[in-house]
Amino acid sequence: MRHRKDHRKLSRTHQHRRALLRNLVTALFQYERIETTLAKAKEARRLAERMITFGKQGDVAARRHVSTFVFKPEVVGKLFDTIAPWYEGRNGGYTRIIKLGRRLGDAGETCYLELVKSAEQKEQERQARIAAAEAKALAAATDKPAKKSKAAEAEEPAEAAAEAKPKRAPKPKKEKVGGGSGGGAAKPRRGPRKTGG
Repeated sequence: MRHRKDHRKLSRTHQHRRALLRNLVTALFQYERIETTLAKAKEARRLAERMITFGKQGDVAARRHVSTFVFKPEVVGKLFDTIAPWYEGRNGGYTRIIKLGRRLGDAGETCYLELVKSAEQKEQERQARIAAAEAKALAAATDKPAKKSKAAEAEEPAEAAAEAKPKRAPKPKKEKVGGGSGGGAAKPRRGPRKTGG
């Protein structure tokens, strides 16, 4: 009987399940949104919320505890320095599961597991994306040479064509003698054999 069992086994051994969940939590903190199955997301959410609570404590003991669970040291730094301050005024509910429907191959339920952000954070990210796009466009505009007039553009291809070497004519194709590779007549294709009598 499954009474009072606390977690899902996910059809894995203890070590495999622990490694899977550690990878999911690390990826969640690194990319802030991951796509996985619903059962895995529900298990990873529990652990991710615990790690964010440790991140909000911010002391050395909490940092060491999280670093034993999260695989990458740079992700531990991001959790304590960037992610945990987002949730200073929030007690729990740091993540969200968005259902996506069933997977094509095996009809497994898929979903996004993502970190919840406030409206101010979303607006800041949008402004940062806009500023980055404008900077990229400005850099691209300064790197391009000045535009030429249409008359100058029309003259350049004509000069290039005059300088180009004349092309040689293609070689004539040789005719095959005998028609096939084996020299004999081609065998007719046969369909499936008829059975029964």
